[in-house]
Amino acid sequence: MKYELAVFDMDGTILNTLDDLTDATNHALRTFGYPEHSIEEVRFFVGNGIAKLIERATPEGTSEEDRARVRAEFMDYYKIHSADKTGPYPGINDLLQKLRAAGVKTAVVSNKPDVAVRELVKTYYDGLFDAAVGDMEGQAVKPAPDMCLKVFKELGMGPENAVYIGDSDTDIMTARNAGLDEILVSWGFRGREFLTEHGAKNICDTPDEVYDVIKG
Repeated sequence: MKYELAVFDMDGTILNTLDDLTDATNHALRTFGYPEHSIEEVRFFVGNGIAKLIERATPEGTSEEDRARVRAEFMDYYKIHSADKTGPYPGINDLLQKLRAAGVKTAVVSNKPDVAVRELVKTYYDGLFDAAVGDMEGQAVKPAPDMCLKVFKELGMGPENAVYIGDSDTDIMTARNAGLDEILVSWGFRGREFLTEHGAKNICDTPDEVYDVIKG
């Protein structure tokens, strides 16, 4: 295999979480009387963590104190409803099983809260990831390389023979900041045209294509 470690983004890459993220965002906004957003709007709000999602979703000029209240309401709701409509993308389970059978280590890094990342991995991909890292206090979110560095430390590996798989411009920057080769997937929240415009070097349309790139 060309790569010994495959590091995956979560939202838009291995799981379609957009409906639940939209529902949680609109619940939190509605609670405090703010205008709600369509799923297509929320599609471009996500990717940089919950704080940035709420910043983008709330009206311009909203105070940080009020945004903090909206974030807290979002988190309380999402802890309960993170898997109401979420589901795996077709072919991801098979991809992970083939990678592990070939001796490739697998990890997931996400700007979702760490507790949600671990719960969703257990629900949909139990036993298929060697490491899972989400947003936690004192750790910079993507595109900072911190989460990837934590994976390297946990697995005793480095970026030399690793590849990062994601679906957004944030993932492009994350891979480059962590010194990783990149694979971008077209089935996620941004799409092929957006990824091309943002400098993606390697775009795959199916999980089988991702496997072929990792295999080399």
